[in-house]
Amino acid sequence: MLGRLILLCSLWAAASQAVALTIYKYTDANGVVTYSDQAAPGAQVFVFRDRMVERLDNQVKLETKKHAAGETLLVRNDLYAPVQVELKLVEVDNAVGAPDEPINWVLPPRSSMRLATLAPRDAGRPLRYTPKLRYALGDPRLLPTRQRYPLPWRGGPFRLTQGANGKYSHFTPKGRYAMDIAMPEGTPIVAARGGVVVKTENQQSGRGTNPSGNYVRILHDDGTMGVYLHLMKGSVQVREGRRVEAGQQIARSGNTGNSTGPHLHFVVQRNVGLALESIPFSFSQPVDSLPNFAIGGE
Repeated sequence: MLGRLILLCSLWAAASQAVALTIYKYTDANGVVTYSDQAAPGAQVFVFRDRMVERLDNQVKLETKKHAAGETLLVRNDLYAPVQVELKLVEVDNAVGAPDEPINWVLPPRSSMRLATLAPRDAGRPLRYTPKLRYALGDPRLLPTRQRYPLPWRGGPFRLTQGANGKYSHFTPKGRYAMDIAMPEGTPIVAARGGVVVKTENQQSGRGTNPSGNYVRILHDDGTMGVYLHLMKGSVQVREGRRVEAGQQIARSGNTGNSTGPHLHFVVQRNVGLALESIPFSFSQPVDSLPNFAIGGE
C-alpha cells in the first residue's frame, strides 16, 4: 500500500510538469489497485478531479408569500456566513413592481429580506413571472488582508503532491491556488487561521457522493475562507456557527471523496462577485518542515 502511494505521488509530481501525461488505473485478480503511466490490459484512464461541491439550496431559499394585493418575494439565508444574491425576473406578464434590472444584495448570516412585491396590473388576469436566483457565499465588498498561514496540521514533515495551477485538478477557478499535501489518514488537522465555521460535512465514507469528501469551511474576518477537504469520516470536531482560533484542532486528515490517496486539500477562497474563487496564499514555513505555530502568520 505504501509503495502504491509513493508511486502515485511520484506520478502526481511528474504530471504537474507534463500536461499530456496519461495515468492508468487497473486492478489485478487479487484486487490490488495499481496506478501507472503505462497502459495495461483492462486498464482505465484515471481522471484526477478535485471538484468542490457544497449544496446550499436548502440554506439559501427564495420564498413567495401570496396576499390579497399580490405576491412578495423574500430570500432567506440560513448560513453562518453572508451570502450575495441576485434576483432576476423573466417572462413577466401582467405585473406591477417587477424590477427591470436584477436585484443585487448581500444578506448577513442567518437573515432574510424582501426583494420585491408584485401586484397584477389587471386584477382579472393571473400574475405571471419566472424568478431566477443566483447566489454565492461571502461578501465581495471585503478585501483580503496580507496573510501567511501556519501549516494546518500536526506532525510530519509531509510532502506537497500538487500545488497551484496543477494540471489534474487545480485548474478551475475554485481550486486554482489549492495545495495537496500527502499525509497518513488520521493526521490532526488544525485551523490555519481563526474564524467562524460556516459549513462542514462529516459522515461521508470513502468516495461517497460528494467529490469534496468530508470538509470544514472557515470564514475569516476579512471575508476570505479557508477550506479543508477529504477529511476522515467522523473526525470533524467543530460545529457550524462556532468560532475557532488558529492552531485549534478541527478534524483529522482522510481519503474521502474524489481523492487519489490520503492527503489534505487546503485552499483559500473569496467571493469575487457572485462567484467563489481560490486566491493565492503562502505558508509561513516550507511544507516539508515540521509545523511550528510559534511562527504564526503575518
